[in-house]
Parts: sequence; C-alpha cells; structure tokens
Amino acid sequence: MDIIPHLLDGFLVALQPMNLFLVIIGCAVGLFIGAMPGLGSVNGVAILLPVTFIVPPTSAIIFLAAIYYGAMYGGAISSIMLGIPGASTAVATTFDGRPMAVQGRADVALVAAATASFVGGTISVILFTAFAPPLAHVALAFGAEEEFALMMLAFSTFVGLGGDDIPKTIFSILIGLVLSAVGLDIISGAPRLIFGDLPGFYHGINFLVLAIGIYGIGEILWTIESSRGEVEVSQAVVSVHRIFAALKEMGGCIKTMIMGSLVGYFVGLLPAAGATPGSIMAYGFAKTMSRNPDSFGKGNIQGVAAPESANNAASTGSMLPMLTLGIPGSPTTAILLGGMVIWGLEPGPRLFVDQTEFVWGLIASLYVANLFALVLNVAFIPVFIWVLKLPFTILAPVIFVLCVVGGYAPTQDMHDVWLMLLFGVVGYLLRKLDYPMAPMVLAIVLGPLAESSLRQSLLLSRGSMTVFFERPISGPIMGIALLLFLLPVFKAFQRKRAAGKASEGGSHG
Repeated sequence: MDIIPHLLDGFLVALQPMNLFLVIIGCAVGLFIGAMPGLGSVNGVAILLPVTFIVPPTSAIIFLAAIYYGAMYGGAISSIMLGIPGASTAVATTFDGRPMAVQGRADVALVAAATASFVGGTISVILFTAFAPPLAHVALAFGAEEEFALMMLAFSTFVGLGGDDIPKTIFSILIGLVLSAVGLDIISGAPRLIFGDLPGFYHGINFLVLAIGIYGIGEILWTIESSRGEVEVSQAVVSVHRIFAALKEMGGCIKTMIMGSLVGYFVGLLPAAGATPGSIMAYGFAKTMSRNPDSFGKGNIQGVAAPESANNAASTGSMLPMLTLGIPGSPTTAILLGGMVIWGLEPGPRLFVDQTEFVWGLIASLYVANLFALVLNVAFIPVFIWVLKLPFTILAPVIFVLCVVGGYAPTQDMHDVWLMLLFGVVGYLLRKLDYPMAPMVLAIVLGPLAESSLRQSLLLSRGSMTVFFERPISGPIMGIALLLFLLPVFKAFQRKRAAGKASEGGSHG
C-alpha cells in the first residue's frame, strides 16, 4: 500500500527540527488567537501569512495549518470561561460549556473540549490520509439540491427532536432566517431589509456580531439581573485528580465524539460550508441521539463534546477539496489556498503526484499539531481557571471590552458594535422569555447557504420543487427532514388520543 511509505516520509518532513518548532509555535499562537473573541482562525492565518515567506513552502503551510488547528482548540476557551464565542466555530460549545463553568465544572468542560477536539482531529486526519481522492469525488457529487436537503435536515432535528417548546423553536429559526436575509439579494443585487437605507446593513449581519451580542452582552445582563447585584465568584478548581476524573467521564461520550467527527468532517468537505455549520449540526444530532435531550443547554458534557469534535474534524475536511480540487472548503482554507499560489504550488489532482513531499509533510504535521494542541490546551487549564476566579466587578468590564473588540474586528465598522449591543438586549429578553437561542444561531449560519442552494436549484429546475426529491442523495435526506418536521404533529395527536381514551375510561369507571 502506497499510503504508509508516503506517510512515513511525511513524518520525516514534519519532525525536522524547524518544522516541529513551527508546529509548536503555531499551535500556541493559534490557541490564543482562537480564545480572543472576534479574531478566530481566519484573521490569525491572514495576519501571519506574510511571515511565512521567509521559510520554505512546506514549512510555511505546516505553520499556518498548526495555527488553524490551535485556533480550533482555542475557540472553546472563551466560550466556556466567559460565555463569548472565541470564533463562529465555537458558538455551539457555548450552549453547554458556559452552564458547566457556572456550575463550577469549567475544568471538566475544558478537558472535554480538548479531548473531543483531539478525537475529532485524529479521526479526520486518518480519513484524510486513507480516502483523500475518493472523498473529494463524493464531495463533488453534492450539488445545490443535496446541500439544501442537508440544511433542511439540520433545521428539522431542532424541530422534531428538540426538547424545547416547538412553536418557540420555529419562531427562533424564522427570526434567524430573517436576519440572515439582511443585505443585498444574492441574484439581483437589490438591497433587502436594510431598515431605512442604513449603509451598515448593506454587508448583511455578521454572524459573529450576533453570537457575541447574544452570548456575551446577554450573559452579562442575565448574570447582573439574576444575582441582584451580589455576584458570586465562580468556585472553579483544578487538580490532576479532577482532570483524570473528567477524562473518565469522557468515556461516556465516545459515540457522540465519533458522530461529531464524521458529521464535521463530511460538512467540512463541502465547498464553502466550513466548520461552523458542521459544529452546530453535530450539536443538533447529539441532542437527537441523547436519552435526555432536555439536559442540553443546561450543562451536558455531550453538548461540549459534539461541536468540538465536529469543528476540528471540519477544519481538516475543508483542506481536502483545497488540495485535491483547488476549491477552499472554508474561509481559512481560502487564505491557505492564496498562500499556496503565492508559493508557486498549483492545487489540484496533480499536487499529490508532483508535490508528494509538500502534501505528505502537511498531512503528517496535522497528526503532530493535533497532539501538541491537546498537550498545550490541558497544560494551560489552570491559567484559564484563574481567569474565572476573578471578581465579577473586574470580569464584567473585561468581558464587555472583549465583546466590543470582537464586534468591531471582523468589519471594523461601528455599526456592528451598536448592532451587537442591541443583540445583547434581545438575547437577554429571549432568555427571560425562555426562547431557545440555538435554533436562531443555526438559522443565521445556515440561512445564506440554504438560500443560495435553494434558488440555484429552482433556477435549474425552472421552479419545480420535485428536483429535491428526484435525486438519489437529496431525495432520502429531504424525506427524513420532512418526517422530523411532522414528528411533533404526530406526537401531539398521540397525546390527544391517549388523553381522550383516559377520559373515556374514567367516565366508564
């Protein structure tokens, strides 16, 4: 088998002293870039891309890939510790990671995130190594119809299998879809929902602005109100014994981590999908598979394991179409693709033949980066816990400043900062009225993808909806999605029928 000798050659490249040094530095830098709200892997790789021109192309891609990997790990840190997603890929981690931190289980949540990230990274790199060319062809078989069917499946899991109030869940999804439509029409270019011709709305609503507002500012307002001004300092502790106990607890999450890894990897393969939809879809599927779905959003360790395994798997998956087809699978890989072109490397099927040292050196470095990111993450847990022990009077202003910086950084527009503050108030009110946040976040992430694939499919089929059911892949997926959408109706009908029989039995008695 050709793969093993190539991989061993790759390890000889990845373990060269300079490359190994770049992997460790890249993982450490990525960890802190990922933990800083608003930065994320896209900005980190873009900022550090010019630095790579002083080293050979193989070393350069190894360094940037290590930053990407480290940022995927790091995004969970601020999601768990402060309730602010470090990047869009870590939003789903906030749903259960933050409640765990509030309950004094921040160390367990951080160990869970690190372990799940490692599992997701490992499974995805193994799949990458073993099935690179065939999987690239499978991803190409996914047209607009299949992508839309996949989006519908993601929405339907929240409606059909969520433990939340169904009307409130649907309302949350619809609000998210409306917000995702703000900006310019993708086909005609006409402005939509720009609220009195405000120029800031022309670029649409940035997903991170919504996420940081709802989970960062909203969390501060909720904490201040619920504590009546007397906020307790989190009693989070960390010890070697507790870390091993957390690792033992992760034994019950093996199925969830494998599922998250596979979902994330496959979504990562799809061009332009990326890790954010993969992590949120994995969270939905974990809730679906759980025997106790009501515990999600209240500090369930599986709610951390699923998105973290998925976003790391998706980050590896998104590199596959970049290398084999020259199509970036995520915004970060689009920057890596630009770097490859600058270094004089032409992505595509010939890359595996013409540049074997480069390709296999990169693949081997992913194994190494995955291991070092895990070690660094666990080693820094005491530092992250120390942050939690700060008094709320110090922590709240720090969180607020990080939120403002995170809201301003992506577009450098003050409009987004005001919008973020508004979303903070909206997030607080929705939480007070017991509306689930996750479906709205899912809708604003998947909304643009769903709209473009829906309109593309309808243009090709001249307006016929049957196109989604006629194709061999999209048909079954749409069928399952429709069944899940109708499941609450069947459940309500069964309950009504059972109640009717019970009342009849009582009247006969």
